[in-house]
Amino acid sequence: MARQTPHQNVTFPSAGGEAHGYLALPESGKGPGVIVIQEWWGLVDHIRDVADRLAAEGFVALAPDLYGGRIAHDRAEAAEIMAKLPEDEGARLLAGAVDYLLSSDAVTSSTVGAIGFCMGGGFVLALAAQQGERISAAVPFYGVGRGVPDSFKGVRAAIQGHYGEQDRSYPAEKARAQAEQIRRESGTEVTYYFYDAPHAFHNDQNPAGNYRPAEARLAWSRAVQFLKDKVR
Repeated sequence: MARQTPHQNVTFPSAGGEAHGYLALPESGKGPGVIVIQEWWGLVDHIRDVADRLAAEGFVALAPDLYGGRIAHDRAEAAEIMAKLPEDEGARLLAGAVDYLLSSDAVTSSTVGAIGFCMGGGFVLALAAQQGERISAAVPFYGVGRGVPDSFKGVRAAIQGHYGEQDRSYPAEKARAQAEQIRRESGTEVTYYFYDAPHAFHNDQNPAGNYRPAEARLAWSRAVQFLKDKVR
């Protein structure tokens, strides 16, 4: 029988109030901290599964709930909920998640990593710019949307991006320009990978059917090794 990853729903101080999230722990109960940032659908089963998979790799993985429990069931609803999330509120909630992990006895690292998808990929970059040296590794998967910052001068994290050559939501040429902007403004290590795949190719539960198993496996293996190398 497969081992079940220990997990729990948690509450933590954030933005002057309380935020909620899904916390997955490794078998040892301790490990480096990683924040998992949701797509525009909300804190759905796929994002919880990503956190569980990271825990199975030895990380303490926290997926904050940016929507306060709401889940989108179609693109129109997802767009509506995302539009109601102020960028500064999302950034504050994520800052609280960083504080929570770095103060946790379960976290053995002095920094945290961040990985996010679609809207969450944009917020990964915003969080890295906001938190400076507290974020040592940032992994945006096809990061788009409201979270992408205008400036990357505050970034101190190494960045590894994963983008689809067939992505209509965020064309590959824009991703290449973004990588160069980050490199120019932050001076940090930046590696972007491109795949023969559409937007959301990593999401095996994507309702649009964009999942690409081979590309998803390759991107995931690269991301996990990167986080293991950089989050200490």
